[in-house]
Amino acid sequence: MSLGIFLLSLILAGVLSGGRTFVSPFAPAADVAQFYRDNVAAARVQGLLLFGSAVPLGIFAATVYARQLRLGIKVPGPAIGYFGGITAAIFLMFSGLLTWLLSRPEITTDITLTQALAFLAFATGGVGFVVGLGLLVAGLAVPALILKFVPRWLAWAGLVVAALSELSFLSLGLEPLQFLLPIGRFAGMLWLVAVGFLLPVNRAAANRIPGSVDPGGAPTRTAAARRTQS
Repeated sequence: MSLGIFLLSLILAGVLSGGRTFVSPFAPAADVAQFYRDNVAAARVQGLLLFGSAVPLGIFAATVYARQLRLGIKVPGPAIGYFGGITAAIFLMFSGLLTWLLSRPEITTDITLTQALAFLAFATGGVGFVVGLGLLVAGLAVPALILKFVPRWLAWAGLVVAALSELSFLSLGLEPLQFLLPIGRFAGMLWLVAVGFLLPVNRAAANRIPGSVDPGGAPTRTAAARRTQS
């Protein structure tokens, strides 16, 4: 749901701004302020929906954390993922509120303040959100790979996405690395959608996954039975 609301924010913002791309905070301050003065409705709707999309993300983080505990996972992964998910949700809320502030005409009359808020919205909704999301992905991918809760290729894909997301913090000093931000955002959200459907809901469901092992390292009943029969 978080991904759907976020995509809706992009679509509606694009429609309300007449198809114009949101101005980069790195543009001249006068251009940034002029863009937000000319596109009040687009900024307001996007800010509102960004804030709203953070809520289901936080719920998802709490849900998968509880699900991993039910599966008996006793490694740091679930706690790391939970921390990352809540961090990403909070940063996304901040980004939404800052974007909403940029829709206020009394704010955009101050060019310097407008650019400062645009930078804050970019930093919280970009690096802050993506780094947190990467931790959520990593916290799910590592246990899922070890315990074979999801297909191996999907778990490895999650680890790659998580690594790229964590490296995105380097874009704060090296602007060319900002391409990592959309990769981490969209690939990370799509990966979470896939894993949300595939992750077992309890130990009984996990034990039915061929080749999986329990958190203590012992084979599941299915895997043990296969070896016995062979």
